Amino acid sequence: MLNLALALVGIFALIVVVGRLLHRYFIYIPDRTRVAPREAGLLGVEEVVFKAADGTKLIAWHQPARGTKPTLLYFTGNSGNVANRAGKIRTIASDGYGVFMLNYRRYGGSGGRPTEARVAADAVSAYDYLRGLGVAPHDIIAYGESLGTAVATRLALQRHVEALVLEAAFTSIVDVGRLMWKGFPLGLIMADQYRTIDRIGAVEAPLFMIHGGRDAIIPLNQARHVFHAATEPKNLVVVPQAGHNDLFDRGAWDKVRGFLDALRPVPVVKAGRQIEIAAAASGEAR
Repeated sequence: MLNLALALVGIFALIVVVGRLLHRYFIYIPDRTRVAPREAGLLGVEEVVFKAADGTKLIAWHQPARGTKPTLLYFTGNSGNVANRAGKIRTIASDGYGVFMLNYRRYGGSGGRPTEARVAADAVSAYDYLRGLGVAPHDIIAYGESLGTAVATRLALQRHVEALVLEAAFTSIVDVGRLMWKGFPLGLIMADQYRTIDRIGAVEAPLFMIHGGRDAIIPLNQARHVFHAATEPKNLVVVPQAGHNDLFDRGAWDKVRGFLDALRPVPVVKAGRQIEIAAAASGEAR
């Protein structure tokens, strides 16, 4: 019996050690191809090359904002690269908003290897680089997509952002992993856990969340947990027919744009004096 117990302990320990060594291959699924914005059909978008805090080369795509529009500091999901989001950049830029979209380490020509700590530090470096281009803190919106929702949330605690937008947010990578790997001790295995649920309550910037009602990768209930843990002002919009990857195809940008426009009430001249249109109320909508 003792030998059996020791064998089971040994097997458990081996699973934990091997899983800890390999789990990042399941979290990060990069397309390492370096693509120029013009090759993706984007005119006016510049490829930016800058250094992370540890000297690693990072690549981002930058579309400057028009007029007084803010810039979305955009953090992508865990697969592909920035070039795969060319359509999103085109949609956002068509309304005059700026976009600064980062290729994580090993993605789209960026160097190094991603870990949660490195990606979080690189997000700060991207913010600081954007500031160096002359974009003021009140003109920066932290925008996260899927994995990027955790990155954007953490950045909102480290730097001033005018608002935080989360597209397909999750509570933690551990909770997402448990949907597929039931029974595995993922809390012990995974060093990179991206625990948004533990951080969102400290975010002071206005929060806007959008999620697909048919998201089979990150269930809606995870987004709702994040939403309820957040402080006001906050909004959660559910797009009933959308899944995980087709939110923009289902009109998500129109909802996000409405939120961003409401952040800055538009002056209206009436009866010889200036009034303002109030921002939208907080709450959850479908």
